[in-house]
Amino acid sequence: MGGPKEQKTEADAMENGQTKLHKKHKNKHKRKLEETDAEFVKDVEIEKKVEEPENALNGSTKKKKKLKEEEILDDGDVKYKALDSFDESGLPGDVLDCCKAFDKPSPIQSHSWPFLLDGRDFIGIAATGSGKTLAFGIPAIRHVLNKRKSNPSKKVNPLCLVLSPTRELAQQISDVLCDAGKASGVKSVCIYGGTSKGPQISSLKAGVDIVIGTPGRLKDLIEMGVCRLQEVSFVVLDEADRMLDMGFEPEVRSILSQTCSVRQMVMFSATWPPAVHQLAQEFMDPSPVKVVVGSEDLAANHDVMQIVEVLDDRARDERLQTLLEKYHKSRKNRVLVFVLYKKEASRVENMLQRRGWKAVSISGDKAQNARTQALSLFKDGTCPLMIATDVAARGLDIPDVEVVINYSFPLTTEDYVHRIGRTGRAGKKGVAHTFFTKENKGLAGELVNVLREAKQVVPESLLKFGTHVKKKESKLYGAHFREIDANAPKASKITFDNSDDED
Repeated sequence: MGGPKEQKTEADAMENGQTKLHKKHKNKHKRKLEETDAEFVKDVEIEKKVEEPENALNGSTKKKKKLKEEEILDDGDVKYKALDSFDESGLPGDVLDCCKAFDKPSPIQSHSWPFLLDGRDFIGIAATGSGKTLAFGIPAIRHVLNKRKSNPSKKVNPLCLVLSPTRELAQQISDVLCDAGKASGVKSVCIYGGTSKGPQISSLKAGVDIVIGTPGRLKDLIEMGVCRLQEVSFVVLDEADRMLDMGFEPEVRSILSQTCSVRQMVMFSATWPPAVHQLAQEFMDPSPVKVVVGSEDLAANHDVMQIVEVLDDRARDERLQTLLEKYHKSRKNRVLVFVLYKKEASRVENMLQRRGWKAVSISGDKAQNARTQALSLFKDGTCPLMIATDVAARGLDIPDVEVVINYSFPLTTEDYVHRIGRTGRAGKKGVAHTFFTKENKGLAGELVNVLREAKQVVPESLLKFGTHVKKKESKLYGAHFREIDANAPKASKITFDNSDDED
């Protein structure tokens, strides 16, 4: 059952760049997005921008409101208030035990918990490193405890599902949820490819509450009949935009069809592209809550100093050597070097090792145990220099990365923002040094915008490539979608009543 299916790993999907879809499938989604996009954006979202609290749209009453941080969010007959402390959540001590190290909820937790604990379908747009895992993890644990309370003797099939695009992110989520669920007895299992199915199958048969997994392996175990999701009533899609970019849309749809038809759906995404929008329309209630922390547009962390250097492709090895002598002189601080392709990761790793640097690498060419070991050596500081492809660009919470070096510029500016987001985390400062070559000139305009938005220096050599920005397009569906007219008529098929708000 598992042979051919496992050949499609998340790393292969990411690093091969483009997903090929049949034209008929593409055109179908193009038409549907154009028909439904306007009314969904206008009428279905309850949007609260934490940094810009005046931009709020109430999806039930369809009235724009000016909101201050301390004000109550009024959603029809239900009132919600952002949390100023963990105690305000009303959650028992064993559920909040994992939060003892924090003074107060992060912005995404503060604004998401009131809705999630009330059973609302939820869309969270927030940058990585903003506390998203506990933002959905604590409500997931509460959901399990409530369900188990009503039927304590039955504890076989999972009740919650978290889908993640990469193995490393799935394992990180699992680590957080396993720790968070200890005090309350909520059990989790992590399921991903590249490793033996045996332990994963044994855990599922023994009974778990929460399944965290990547789409490929999870679909495989479902088809084998060992992972039964029919009782799952709390579903999270984490890094939903990346999951679809990597070509996992068929698997995601198939997996969601296996879950309980009456479920609470949660999506977390760093950006809000049309493909994610489409998925939300199909699988969520007509009135999901949407909370934006910061901006849903492309924006870099302002705690990261960005240095962009335009140079010849052949000069990169020597320049990398010079930068390591500058940034990694102690050979003890963490430095993360990003490359684009799997073979490039191995080449750069071997080149640096020949020059006397102690380095490890992580890419899709590595066996899973080697990837896990390399990441562990980097995290614990045993080998604080790591070369990585974009499998490490999103979601991974690696403490105290002081410097990110982009040896190769990524395929998209979104990936650039996520790469440099590995440093400057938790209020600390970081440095991102990027090599930009003439082969990347098509992204020059977008990169200039990112630098200017973050008030960074824009080198004259970069401006020579021009500042034109191509019309934004979806990796899956192309440049077909249009600007949304705020006055566009809404479709009559979407209705708003109290039944939509029920769990």
